[in-house]
Amino acid sequence: MKKRFLQGICLRIIYKGFARWILKLFVGVRFSDCSCLKKEDQFIIVANHNSHLDTISLLASLPGSLLWKVKPVAAEDYFGNTRLKAAFSNYFINTLLIQRKGVKEEENHPLTKMLTALEQGYSLILFPEGTRGEAEKMDRIKPGIARLLAARPGLKYVPVYLSGMGRSLPKGKILILPYQASVNYGVPTLPVNNDPVQILEQIQVDFDNMAALYSLASEEED
Repeated sequence: MKKRFLQGICLRIIYKGFARWILKLFVGVRFSDCSCLKKEDQFIIVANHNSHLDTISLLASLPGSLLWKVKPVAAEDYFGNTRLKAAFSNYFINTLLIQRKGVKEEENHPLTKMLTALEQGYSLILFPEGTRGEAEKMDRIKPGIARLLAARPGLKYVPVYLSGMGRSLPKGKILILPYQASVNYGVPTLPVNNDPVQILEQIQVDFDNMAALYSLASEEED
């Protein structure tokens, strides 16, 4: 408990004390209100993925009191390919590291590890496209998120549309450029039922609608 308490303080200092203001003042990220998350016992944030800024921006957007209990799901072969890197990711980003390929043991299967984290009371951040895509383009959502929600009836998902991150820090680049990026929260939503196919369709429709809305808003500002 003491370790978790200290980590919680560390996360609040990093993401609320530094990262949020750096993102706002120097990168130009705008954060929509997500105070409604305080009323939810548990949830899965589902976001599009274009940049390494995405996870930092999502963590910086969260209420400070929730940071310790929200785990971004991340690829172990990238964020945990050494013991030092894994330890850093787990403590300072609060990651849940999963293996993307070659998993043979049931306990190490990505779905099993995510379900275990949920059973332990954590909420999750998921990028259901599976990897970073091209700037301002969203690939089709993979079915893993639908299977996860189907296995946990009553758990809400929160669609979050990230705009402009792929232009501030495109895939393969290391230089962050100022740009009018934004973190746009939808409402916590219950899946329509426990059918993974219909859950996937529901989430895809949510993102198609959000992409159309915020892409239009971005074009009007330009």
